Amino acid sequence: MKVKKQIVVFDTADLEAESSFWAALLGGEAETEVVKEDDWHTLRVGGEPRMGFQLAPNHVRPEWPDGQPQQLHLDLYVDDIAAADAHARQVGAELLKAEYELDAQEGFRVYADPAGHPFCLCW
Repeated sequence: MKVKKQIVVFDTADLEAESSFWAALLGGEAETEVVKEDDWHTLRVGGEPRMGFQLAPNHVRPEWPDGQPQQLHLDLYVDDIAAADAHARQVGAELLKAEYELDAQEGFRVYADPAGHPFCLCW
């Protein structure tokens, strides 16, 4: 099987908030664009489709680490964790767990996007 394209798709009750958050978070990487349809948004980074957002009016926000189960999570590896942490919070990420201090040699921190999907900033 040859995979021609691969994107991650998030279910969300609020397409605008979810796609805008990820566009802002990943905007430092390259130019971002959100292509909007009635029940679907596509995030393009550097001209390539990177993420999809599907309208799911009954989406239940996961409660990490206990409660409603998470559907998935992303690990994003960064060069400068202090700058990435500040940027993520500035665009609307919620810090769920500060597993390691920002000055640690390596580690990760767990955040949630506006729909509650957990993701990690790793270094």
